[in-house]
Amino acid sequence: MNNNIKGYVSFVLHAHLPFVHHPESEDYLEEQWLFEAISETYIPLILNFQRLVDEGVDFRMTMSLTPPLLNMLDNKLLQQRYIKYLNTHIELATKEIERTKDNPRINKLAHYYVDRYSNDLHIFKNVYNCNIINAFKKFNDLGVLEIIGCGATHGYFPILYLNEKTVRAQIALGVQTYNKYFDKPIKGFWLPECGYVPEADKYLKEFGIEYVLVETHGVLYADPTPLYGTYAPIVSPGGVVAFGRDLESSRQVWSSINGYPGDFNYREFYRDIGYDAPYDYIKPYIACNGVRVNTGIKYHRITGKFEEKDIYDLQWAQDSVNKNAGHFFDSRVSQIDNLCKHTENPPIILCPYDAELYGHWWYEGPDFLYTLAKKIYYDDCNFALITPHEYIDKYPNMQISSPCRSSWGAKGYSYVWLNPSNDYVPRHLHTAGDRMCELAYIYPNEPEGSIKRRILNQCARELVLAQSSDWLFIITNGTMVDYAKKRIKDHIGRFTKLYLWLKEDDDLKNNNELSESKLKVLENIEEKDCIFPELDYMIYY
Repeated sequence: MNNNIKGYVSFVLHAHLPFVHHPESEDYLEEQWLFEAISETYIPLILNFQRLVDEGVDFRMTMSLTPPLLNMLDNKLLQQRYIKYLNTHIELATKEIERTKDNPRINKLAHYYVDRYSNDLHIFKNVYNCNIINAFKKFNDLGVLEIIGCGATHGYFPILYLNEKTVRAQIALGVQTYNKYFDKPIKGFWLPECGYVPEADKYLKEFGIEYVLVETHGVLYADPTPLYGTYAPIVSPGGVVAFGRDLESSRQVWSSINGYPGDFNYREFYRDIGYDAPYDYIKPYIACNGVRVNTGIKYHRITGKFEEKDIYDLQWAQDSVNKNAGHFFDSRVSQIDNLCKHTENPPIILCPYDAELYGHWWYEGPDFLYTLAKKIYYDDCNFALITPHEYIDKYPNMQISSPCRSSWGAKGYSYVWLNPSNDYVPRHLHTAGDRMCELAYIYPNEPEGSIKRRILNQCARELVLAQSSDWLFIITNGTMVDYAKKRIKDHIGRFTKLYLWLKEDDDLKNNNELSESKLKVLENIEEKDCIFPELDYMIYY
């Protein structure tokens, strides 16, 4: 509805979780990462996108839905476990109504959580038939949401590129997974951890990728220096367009000191009845070994840094949403006014975030996006929402410049994924990557359905699962370290076992047969690590 457009704002939400799938046990708390994200981020985003569509608000958002996340959302076992998760939370919240009946403010929230989790169950089961991928696809088809791709398992290109075939495989599998679920041609690609290396450009172009998103200094330190900083995309000599993250708008959301999620009226993430409720009462709803953990039912607001936490109030939180959306809106109006005087084309402000910030970490985040989209549509302002692809279509002429090798994360380069706490990992990834290419060369195009082909495909799955950047991040961050180390060890160990079978088992090499005991081992591995059912190991040839 705005006719005085001087610039654009582009929100990009990166929806990603590592592949966590344990059919052998329900005791892995890490599976709840997915369930929490569905209830706190993905369903709230879907509901708010739908509200905007129903209200006739023309908006634009961009989202990456990574291949591990898509594989988990499409997994029947995890879908059933999510339903069990919701029923357990409905049961606990219902008990909370009785337990908190003498405290009206908390009791109101207990009723809210019963309604919230019950609605999640209805949306998940009855509206989307247990597959919320179709919800995102609907918005993609409508043109209000641009879904982009990502590396197969979020493998970190600045480490993997020593063997470029492993980077190409991450891109090829990422595009293949996108094409499996979405009809529109893929245009954009979220580089895992925003890790840019020029060696990847030719493979991005090979698979039809038009643009990537890089950290701020990836553009600011490009060669030659971009004339318009991060407020205009650049195109690499390899033909890939790069958009750089805007620092000012990012700081307003991300900053732990003065960012919006720290508003005192918002829900306190770290205060949960898993720790507050009487132990015997809460024990059935925490970890199976009796350790207290978050349940997702939280009654307190941030209040202040050193103050006793006050009770969360839904209306106060909504008041802060309105205030913060207004502040973000006014800041972009002022920023665009200043920038448009100095750029050849209308400037673009790129706002990329982890999607899980909106809802999981910042509980009110999805409502902030909804409120902001309405303000931009209805209020008089000098900018509009746009997707990167739409911007390229409007303004195809851009400066040729080589983005700087870069990533996001602490210190702005590869430190998070390569430091003394995790630097033992890359050599194992490189060895396995080289061996995978060796296997593809030795056994080209094994027949469909053969044992060798099954083993070769599973080798490829184990390799990409080991390459996940999440394990390196978790080790650096110091949370769930034992689990991350176990995953690296398990995948490299399984890969090596299968590799040695192919190299040393005479029955397998000569007769394409496995002993009964080895066949059971293979079936067990295939059941656990069932990502990418259509994978073809020949991507490493």
